[in-house]
Amino acid sequence: MVKIEAIAVDVDGTITDGKRRVCHSALDALRKAEDAGIPVIIATGNISHFAYAVATLVGTTGGLVCENGGVIYQDGYNDNRVIVLGDISKAQKAYDFLLEKFGEDIPFKIVEDSDARVSEICFYKNMDSEPLKELLQDFDVEIYDSGFALHLTDPDVDKGTGLAELAKLLNYNIENMMCIGDSENDIDFLHAAGFKVAVANACDELKEIADYVCENKYGDGVAEAIDKFVFNVE
Repeated sequence: MVKIEAIAVDVDGTITDGKRRVCHSALDALRKAEDAGIPVIIATGNISHFAYAVATLVGTTGGLVCENGGVIYQDGYNDNRVIVLGDISKAQKAYDFLLEKFGEDIPFKIVEDSDARVSEICFYKNMDSEPLKELLQDFDVEIYDSGFALHLTDPDVDKGTGLAELAKLLNYNIENMMCIGDSENDIDFLHAAGFKVAVANACDELKEIADYVCENKYGDGVAEAIDKFVFNVE
């Protein structure tokens, strides 16, 4: 069994429920880990402002992986500015194509925080991702369905590469890191970790690669995994 020295956790659908409400059980477990000297990393498709607020309110200190690996951040590094890893121009070209094709009738609506995104473009999830993938198959973009939104990202970055860059920056041993997630944009994220955890509500693809699939959903699954593998509570 891997000795867990750090925890990286997704937000939406992992420490929150299906309505994006934070689960108290996850908060308690993450704070317990931090109090034991185990840093917690927030890894999300959300923007850095959102992720920083989550980290502040939850009390995590391990740094941030944002915009599906397109952005990383840690207090005290890079003059307290985000480090941008993804090239947003790739997503912009794809989005310009959609605007030209559909005009005012474009079926994909960008999320309100799009002006703050620096590495990707994000749409509300009002349909399945497959039509979007088909439309943009000739463009140099990766399309992720987080379960809450559709993300157009630079294919050269993902949550796994972002986590690896943050680990390098902060001198974390990624082989001794536990990653916890729920959706398809967490697949590369879990692949990067020494120990891979899927909460019970996770997509089948994530469960297939996980070292451990939780019995509980959402934040209760996060608490279950931390108790079981960090604090050895059965």
